[in-house]
Amino acid sequence: MGIFSSIANEAKRNFIARSDEARQDIIYRYPEKNIRMLTQLTCQPDEMAIFVKDGKVAGHLGPGGTYSLDAKNIPFLSALLEKVTDGNLFVAELYFVSTREVPSIKFGGPLGSVTDSVTQMMCEAMVYGDFSVKVTDAEKLIFGMVGSGKQLQTNNAFLDWFKGILMKYMSDAVGELGEKGWSLNKMISPHFKLELQEAVLQQIKDEIDRYGIQVVQFGNFVLSITDEDKAELNKRNMAIADDQRRMALAQNPAYMAVAQAEMLRGAGTGMAKGGEGASGALGGMGMGMGFGMANMFAQQQMMQQPMGGQPAAQPQTMPCGSCGQQTPPGKFCSSCGKPLAAAGSKCECGTDLAPGAKFCPNCGKPAAGPKKCECGTELAPGAKFCPNCGKAAG
Repeated sequence: MGIFSSIANEAKRNFIARSDEARQDIIYRYPEKNIRMLTQLTCQPDEMAIFVKDGKVAGHLGPGGTYSLDAKNIPFLSALLEKVTDGNLFVAELYFVSTREVPSIKFGGPLGSVTDSVTQMMCEAMVYGDFSVKVTDAEKLIFGMVGSGKQLQTNNAFLDWFKGILMKYMSDAVGELGEKGWSLNKMISPHFKLELQEAVLQQIKDEIDRYGIQVVQFGNFVLSITDEDKAELNKRNMAIADDQRRMALAQNPAYMAVAQAEMLRGAGTGMAKGGEGASGALGGMGMGMGFGMANMFAQQQMMQQPMGGQPAAQPQTMPCGSCGQQTPPGKFCSSCGKPLAAAGSKCECGTDLAPGAKFCPNCGKPAAGPKKCECGTELAPGAKFCPNCGKAAG
């Protein structure tokens, strides 16, 4: 039985292919390093065979072919020949690398602390799901695994290494989205799952391309935070939203007018209640003051913010004592140019006369006209000298 087993094993050494147990592996490492001359090597249509010597990729074969390993037909094999065996053996590491898309590779784990862009709260984030991956450059991948010193010689070691890279750049992608204004509530929302996946794919693309790998897509991609963090985050977001609503209302002119009116009505009510037991007049006065001040503020607000179609307040005018036209207050009439009656002039009976008044409202006597110099020239109110003859005003 031992003799037949040895013969079978010797026959197997004359044929090389991926083992049946490793059909789904992205990388399969052939267990033997010593390969006989003229051995038949078979590559499936979706894989390549990579030969490595001293940490460097010597060459590759495939996909979809059966090759007789002969240095005469495959030149790069000559560098792998072992001279002490008279050229009958190749000494090299041999890897089979799948070039098809491999789906449903599960991943997951903590991303660490992530800062919410809205509340500035730090939350512990986690991510899990699955992804599909495809090798775009088999030689790059093998050099990244073996030639760079990582010595990732099994499929499981490769997957663990690659998932670690994926998690690192997912963390970077989430942080970058936060810097662009994404809130954590948006990132963990299922409504933005596709946008988040696309952002992560763009973030990791350049890095994993150095290893000849492409993440084709994610599936069941979930970013989450703890229930405690989520409750606290929602609480803070609600408080911020309430503050923003209050600020928006406070900056609304119509709201300000109403708020002032309500405040003054309250003041009037308080004054009225404060007078209870003293007199009804005091209560009425308090209410009257409150409503009066409220109306005053409301009118001021309306004047500051005139609504469409309402005329703005007109400037005050006075009648000219000479021509009778309305003119802005001043020293001279804007219509005839003559001096205006001085404010605060008095009648002979001592009654104060309004500017421009022609008769006294108390005794009915005519109001004194403009003061004149001896030469007959009218003097401006308050003039000390005549502008015509230069004499002192009497």
